Amino acid sequence: MSVVSLQLGQCGNQIGNELFSVISDDSNGPNRKKYKQCSDERFFYETSTGELVARSVLVDMEPKVISQAIAKASKSGRWRYGDKAHFSQKQGSGNNWANGFCVHGPRHEEAVEDLVRMEVERCDRLAGIFTMMSVAGGTGSGVGTYVTQRLRDIYPQSFILNQVTWPYGSGEVIVQNYNSVLTLSHLYQLSDAILVHENDTVHKICSQLMNIKHISISDVNKVIAHQLGSVLQPAYTADSPCHYSRNPIGELLSSLVCHPEYKLLSLCNIPQMSSTSLAYSVFNWPGLLKHLRQMLIASARMEEGIDWTVSVTSGGESMPNSRHKSFNSSLANVLILRGKDVSTAVTDGFKDPALYVPWLKTENSFCTWNSPIAFNGYEKSATLVSNNQSLLKPLDNIVRKAWNMFASRAYVHQYTKFGICEEDFLDSFTALEQIISSYTHL
Repeated sequence: MSVVSLQLGQCGNQIGNELFSVISDDSNGPNRKKYKQCSDERFFYETSTGELVARSVLVDMEPKVISQAIAKASKSGRWRYGDKAHFSQKQGSGNNWANGFCVHGPRHEEAVEDLVRMEVERCDRLAGIFTMMSVAGGTGSGVGTYVTQRLRDIYPQSFILNQVTWPYGSGEVIVQNYNSVLTLSHLYQLSDAILVHENDTVHKICSQLMNIKHISISDVNKVIAHQLGSVLQPAYTADSPCHYSRNPIGELLSSLVCHPEYKLLSLCNIPQMSSTSLAYSVFNWPGLLKHLRQMLIASARMEEGIDWTVSVTSGGESMPNSRHKSFNSSLANVLILRGKDVSTAVTDGFKDPALYVPWLKTENSFCTWNSPIAFNGYEKSATLVSNNQSLLKPLDNIVRKAWNMFASRAYVHQYTKFGICEEDFLDSFTALEQIISSYTHL
């Protein structure tokens, strides 16, 4: 089964390019014939001349980033994008969600739908649609939301997983919080799940774990691509313990999204370090899993600076009993282990019923995927995809900042001139407040 990807806007196209590079490099390591076959079937198709072509559609309202992505892929010599699998225009969306959603999206929907349909028809079986986009700008957020809406109408039975990148809290665009609120509230109604990466967190990983002095957008995107690849590459699952899973998106979503009110997924990965440090590092499964479990409990996105004072009692209450030490409650977790001696890893710490909401059975809330193949140069690595409360604080911050602007009607006129009204803003705020309430009361 194959995954069709959509790279939307500058952010989505840059992350998508890095993701396919990671997948291609990882699959071409030694002693991984079946692994490569499964990965290639999932993400690429082969031409009559033996070239690997990404099952991806690139969309942006400006041509520059798409041209760069196509050139970079071709230069790799291992894979490329389809000759006609991209769509761009000469004018961007001006960092305005309404411009992307109400103007560019409807204007170009037929062209984009045809490109997606061509990729879907190339698949023997469609495992799902995976979109990559930012929530801060105009094209990724506005056009991306409109495209997702059309895909839901055209492929009502298919899985749709949206990977979204949240902007820096300090600000990239003055209206980024408006764009984020409008994007998230709409996607929540359309997508099967929303997998979130926060730029602030990834920036810290680059700085504190990767030891990068002058952090570029490319560095940030490489970390995100590494994390995504660690989830999407072939693995043995509970549903397919003897052969690599053929439906990664379907199994991921059926394991993590138990209720339509809870669709926010977070991701953390361990270890993460520079290639220089990696050459001199040794890891063992008990140590990796101990750190990863504490990252889950303490709502830490990386192993640096974990709060080890947060713990869970059998009754599900955090210790010490302080509001600031509150325990991060989960609906569901998928643990993905890759590398040497993976069969010896003991995952009992993640099966503790106290980690999960009481109205779900623990056996339905946790599952493990594994592969003996080392991922992307790491002899051992563990990835945790979670549906839990860890995104509450950043989501609440985005809504609060957007509401403060909306209360004074700042920049609202820039949105209403493209066809949305103040009631659309209010509906989006109401929807996100409901999501915040639902996760708060887990």
